[in-house]
Amino acid sequence: MARTANRDMSGGKGLKLEAHQVILKPMVTEKGMFQSDTLNQYTFKVNPAATKIDIKNAIEKLFEVKVDKVATQMRKGKPRRYKFTYGKTKSWKKAIVKLKGDGKIDFF
Repeated sequence: MARTANRDMSGGKGLKLEAHQVILKPMVTEKGMFQSDTLNQYTFKVNPAATKIDIKNAIEKLFEVKVDKVATQMRKGKPRRYKFTYGKTKSWKKAIVKLKGDGKIDFF
């Protein structure tokens, strides 16, 4: 029997995620800081099950800004070795969010 307790019953696909479950953490890198200063774009590590609409709604709710555009990437895990053990890092999802107008997000 399929579990439907966590499903969105409004006809949409996927899980119904809360805003704090969609956005895992901001990616604070040199390239990310450059994009935020010049292009008004911010980079986040997000839940792999989240859609662009989920990401847009979560950013607007958590940071109280208006989102213009969302671009997502699935980043594949890399092979790693520790002593004699071979493994792989986890795959993860990245979202680049462009804000409308002169909206800003303060991380610090």
